Amino acid sequence: MLKRRKIVPGESPGLLKFPANAPNEPPVITLIEYCADSLEEKTHANCDELLTHINNDLVSWINIDGWGDLSVLRQLGERFNLHPLALEDVVNAGQRPKVEQYDDYLFIVAQMLYLDKKGEIEVEQLSMFLGKTFLITLQEEGSFDVFEPVRQRIRSAKGRIRKAGTDYLAYALIDSIIDHYYPVLESIGSEIDAIEDELIDKPLARPVGSLHGHKRTLTQIRRMVWPMRDVTNLLLHEEPGLIRPETKIYLRDCYDHSVQLMDLVESYRDVLSGLTEVHISSIGLRTNEIMRVLTVISSVFIPLTFIAGVYGMNFAHMPELAHPYGYPACLLLMLIVAIGQLIYFKKRHWL
Repeated sequence: MLKRRKIVPGESPGLLKFPANAPNEPPVITLIEYCADSLEEKTHANCDELLTHINNDLVSWINIDGWGDLSVLRQLGERFNLHPLALEDVVNAGQRPKVEQYDDYLFIVAQMLYLDKKGEIEVEQLSMFLGKTFLITLQEEGSFDVFEPVRQRIRSAKGRIRKAGTDYLAYALIDSIIDHYYPVLESIGSEIDAIEDELIDKPLARPVGSLHGHKRTLTQIRRMVWPMRDVTNLLLHEEPGLIRPETKIYLRDCYDHSVQLMDLVESYRDVLSGLTEVHISSIGLRTNEIMRVLTVISSVFIPLTFIAGVYGMNFAHMPELAHPYGYPACLLLMLIVAIGQLIYFKKRHWL
């Protein structure tokens, strides 16, 4: 689920280059500028055209979908004085969610988690550069993101987003990222409930692969949720003053949600561990039951085998060999011994 970066030992820090598995599609650049009374939304093919429209008196949200052109990152870095190390982290997927403070902006990394059209879990890295009048967001791909509710709020001027600054916009995006973790965890919870029902109805079912797969997925989600709690906590205590006190009140809600997500992930992990133990216990109990039945059968046949062995020796002077009813009498004796043993085992509750 998570993308991993192949690190080359000794490479120069701050070097911009695509990972081996990076998509080559050209980036889609979108600019949304707004204030309380106006809104303008543009889609540009190149960065030069975009930068000429930026008005510092308005809130400027620059969103770039895709990393197909490194020159866009370089132009943004020169225009907004972005640090090369931060730009390097943008193109290297799999970064741990974090906040880095620079002189006049904050660099924020988060992991977007959502369900695609097929219901499969997708993860995508989001990088943010938060300044006083601009917010730059960079996504790996442009097929989908979790920010459409935020865009609709901007377009319809609902709430206080059009009246607030870039810090509130950054909060809204982070809040949308955190909120979209819940449907993913709910889908995992539904699948865990289905596995639990299957184990109860069919103790011999073999859901080991599913249990291990969900446990690994939750471990990866935990690696994203745990740092998000630190991200919101750092934003609550950032020093440059880019985030206003009234916005920090809303960030507290994000912090609470990240803590709730951690509790939810841990509870699901505990349930999976319990289901694994139940599965192993059910297999052990079933094996013990089978062994008990086989032991009873063996115990019944031990005296029968002894009787058959004694009368199968065929010595010349065995008195029962010449008896006309010796054969049926031997079978009747064996039947009585077997029935007597079964009655005895039943009274002792061994059956």
